[in-house]
Amino acid sequence: MDSIVVRGNGELRGQIPIAGAKNACLALMPATLLSDEPLTLTNAPRLSDIRTMTQLLQSLGSEVASLQGGQVLALSSHALTDHRADYDIVRKMRASILVLGPMLARDGHAVVSLPGGCAIGARPVDLHLTALEAMGATLDLRDGYIHAKAPAGGLRGARVVFPFVSVGATENALMAATLAKGTTVLENAAREPEIVDLARCLRRMGAEIEGEGSSTITIQGVDRLGGATHPVVADRIELGTYMLAPAICGGEVELLGGRIDLVGAFCAKLDEAGISIEETALGLKVSRKNGRVKAVDVTTEPFPGFPTDLQAQMMALLCTAEGVSVLEEKIFENRFMHAPELTRMGARIEVHGGTARVTGVERLRGAPVMATDLRASVSLILAGLAAEGETVVSRVYHLDRGYERVEEKLRACGADIRRVPG
Repeated sequence: MDSIVVRGNGELRGQIPIAGAKNACLALMPATLLSDEPLTLTNAPRLSDIRTMTQLLQSLGSEVASLQGGQVLALSSHALTDHRADYDIVRKMRASILVLGPMLARDGHAVVSLPGGCAIGARPVDLHLTALEAMGATLDLRDGYIHAKAPAGGLRGARVVFPFVSVGATENALMAATLAKGTTVLENAAREPEIVDLARCLRRMGAEIEGEGSSTITIQGVDRLGGATHPVVADRIELGTYMLAPAICGGEVELLGGRIDLVGAFCAKLDEAGISIEETALGLKVSRKNGRVKAVDVTTEPFPGFPTDLQAQMMALLCTAEGVSVLEEKIFENRFMHAPELTRMGARIEVHGGTARVTGVERLRGAPVMATDLRASVSLILAGLAAEGETVVSRVYHLDRGYERVEEKLRACGADIRRVPG
């Protein structure tokens, strides 16, 4: 397995382009299953998860072409040859469950393996299934697979009230509802930018959707959807991650394509910690205001709150902050697995259940560390950028699921970072 080697090398200066959002693209790609006409996605990220979703769609009979170096995806599902999403592919990535709603809505049946992904909590698919059952689907779970059938005449519009916010369940229900008979109302729906992006793409395909970005989304089912061309929204998690690089190391970095509205709660915490964020014609410019970063308390919440996917990276920053910070994780259990690795670098972290208490130190020290999941991987790299000596991050296959060319982007700003093939 590859490793990333990082040496603390002082301030960072330069520009970093922000790619299209992984989580948005992984929801947009299955939308091809709703139509027999072509769907083209521009500003697509070049990641291993995108390749996994490509493999899954191709196994169902979709045609997927990667153009312009992978930044454009041309998809067509004019003739599906299979309605079974096999375990061998689905186990690699949780987002694979998003093929269920579209296949069920279009053709009335689907067999989908229960999904896999990062080991950061149980993350059951109950809410996905409950929403589809409300639309009339019959579901049978056996041998690790979801066997789903729509009633005669197809799925029916329904009122779906999510007991708690779920991005994936909102996406699956939203796609399924576009072809359901009648009106579907999703209440306590997720409000993330990725949901808004999916709704805009579906509307381009001919769907009738109102309310995306709020907690209530209304969908009027249509008989069929057509083709469309749609740009993938910028990745707010990649944006937040690279905003933290100059915050940790000092210097000034401009994030090309960055938007404050994608990371509002995160920006508020950076401001509180003493980080300057300036809007420019090209994106966002980030630098440390003056002196040492100040400790802040962070609680993860669904959008528009502080993103759980930036908690590990924020912890890396707070390891060298002045004072004591408390991070409370309210979205996923088991999401402090990076804490013991940061402790190996000299960080002072105490974890009690869903809360981590971080006492800032003057300087971290380089050490061999192991990535436990996608966001933990990059948090250790960020810590290494500010540490004294050399940090070797192993098991970085997680990293390639969510960040494209991370070494190149950071090296262009002056970081001493390289990948060592395993």
